[in-house]
Amino acid sequence: MGVLSDDVVLIQKGTKLGEPCVITVNCPDKTGLGCDICRTILNFGLYITKGDISTDGIWCYIVLWVIPHSSSLIIRWSNLKDRLLSICPPCSVSYCFNQQSDCTAPSPVYLLKFFCLDRKGLLHDVTQVLSELELTIQRVKVTTTPDDRVLDLFFITDNMELLHTKKRQDDTLEQLYAVLGESCISCELQLAGPEYENHQCISSLSPGIAEELFRCELSDKESHSQALSPDMTILKKASVVVDNSLSPVHTLLQIHCVDHKGLVYDILRTLKDCNIKISYGRFSQNTKGYRDLDLFIQQNDGKKIVDPEKQMALCSRLKVEMLHPLRVVISNRGPDTELLVANPVELSGKGRPRVFFDATLALKMLGICIFSVRKHGI
Repeated sequence: MGVLSDDVVLIQKGTKLGEPCVITVNCPDKTGLGCDICRTILNFGLYITKGDISTDGIWCYIVLWVIPHSSSLIIRWSNLKDRLLSICPPCSVSYCFNQQSDCTAPSPVYLLKFFCLDRKGLLHDVTQVLSELELTIQRVKVTTTPDDRVLDLFFITDNMELLHTKKRQDDTLEQLYAVLGESCISCELQLAGPEYENHQCISSLSPGIAEELFRCELSDKESHSQALSPDMTILKKASVVVDNSLSPVHTLLQIHCVDHKGLVYDILRTLKDCNIKISYGRFSQNTKGYRDLDLFIQQNDGKKIVDPEKQMALCSRLKVEMLHPLRVVISNRGPDTELLVANPVELSGKGRPRVFFDATLALKMLGICIFSVRKHGI
């Protein structure tokens, strides 16, 4: 059993404008592989229109149809292929029958520090450059001075693991200078020191806001600040049906919910963290704003999910993650308005991709100035 390395990940681009690209992954299976692949695809700014997953527990075959979330987005397909290849287990018989958990060393953290004149949209423009360079923002601290200057501290890691080279550093600074322009007073990039640990403590939150941001269950009372309008309340509903009658060895999950950015990733992330294996899955296309997913699953021990309490717990967890993939709270702190965004983190420690990118983009589009920022986690 084996596949040539060039055939492990295949990317077939669409022949017409707007036509989906087809990504095919054919490699040994591992726990959470589908989640890791969808996470990478989301991180590149791509949307999964439909897909199929099939595995026998040893070998996995995945086909995903994807399109960019934005027509202006530049996709580096060769980089995406390299990233997907790095996720896939090696194609060797010995690996297939002797799988071990991944024990990769954490990437070194670098400090990007720049001082410049402030302007609307500056934070997002810098975030976009870092995203295009495949640099992951771990933490951010932004401070605006009374004379309209800004000091930004970005703690970043390199998905390409090349930031230790002079060429990679020079390329990064060059692109940053291009977006900052003449407003840039200084810009530095170096390995992070003790200051990285000093920025880990988050600002204090009131008990009410903390509960709203980090609660694990959906509230039946829509009395909190995230209360939805009547129209949105109708849309923000999900159906998760468990069926054990169609397969002697698998439990079928039938999911119907409103579509949103990263939906497939949110579902597969939840199953991965619950130690649920997908033997076969099909993701349908968006139909009038809704998506349907059929997933044949097993517990980590290879058995069906027959315990009613486990079924209810899994369905409840899926609904929470599908309906509220992000928690957003707006509060007042003196003369300032504070926007708090909490995003889920996998048990592996990886956070949901592009949350900071999307938040800064939304504020830029709304013409809202950002005076101070603290971002923690991935």
